[in-house]
Amino acid sequence: MKCILTAVLAPALLFAGCGPSRQNVVVVGSKNFPEQLILGELIAQQIEAKTHLKVERRFYLAGTYICQQAMLAGRIDVYPEYTGTALTAILKEPPLKDPAAAYAKVKQQYEQQFHFAALPSFGFNDTFAIEIRGADARRLHLTTISQAARYTPQWRAGFGYEFMERPDGYKGLVAAYGLKFAKPPLIMDLGLLDRALVNKQIDLAAGNSTDGLIPVLDLAVLQDDKHYFPPYYAVPIVRQEALARHPKLRAALQALADKVSDQDMRALNYAVDGQHRSVTDVVRAFRAQKGLN
Repeated sequence: MKCILTAVLAPALLFAGCGPSRQNVVVVGSKNFPEQLILGELIAQQIEAKTHLKVERRFYLAGTYICQQAMLAGRIDVYPEYTGTALTAILKEPPLKDPAAAYAKVKQQYEQQFHFAALPSFGFNDTFAIEIRGADARRLHLTTISQAARYTPQWRAGFGYEFMERPDGYKGLVAAYGLKFAKPPLIMDLGLLDRALVNKQIDLAAGNSTDGLIPVLDLAVLQDDKHYFPPYYAVPIVRQEALARHPKLRAALQALADKVSDQDMRALNYAVDGQHRSVTDVVRAFRAQKGLN
């Protein structure tokens, strides 16, 4: 989804050296959670299948800010991003509720400010999901965040590092819904939040709507009834210089438009995160299923 993460990486490891000649190489990046690895691998396999280019994979790049800097420095050529994150975190624009308007703004400003192309969406919206245990939702008859606000003063919340800092994260959420918690939120890695809910270390978390473990772990997603969160449609972000250098690249990536539904993404995430299958194998099977080979 939308991970920003301001954790410090060793710059020497991320940006050191130019590596091999980029004449016939495209470098694909991703952030450091399963959905991003899946999308990064989908981009990489698509390029390999539809062009004669070699692909270098530079995954696990922490978060949005690191990926953005890698793009600006020319260390990666393409990575998957989310429209809501691009709009609020990178462009510092207020959230837009209309998906088409959000994409149009990102597309225009990324080209104008950074010389990046925001290509058409993969097709799914990975918005934030405010999650509680399914048993609690059933016991208390909770379906919306507004309804849960009555109980949060007795609950402990848990959020990812980036959620606490981002402009569309914690501060705006608690203001919009008047949320109060029993203790300050527990801040942890995104991948630990679901388990923390199940183990009753926390009672409410902000996860991803495409998380494949939500039904498996019997978690309930509370409806964002005040429409606080903007749309987060996943799109390939590509350096214009790379598109000019490799004429077949744009068509190869545009062929991925609308190929991944919300349901598809949940299934892919579960295959990798829940069943611990190889990302390479999961993506290869998905591409075959969608006729992308």
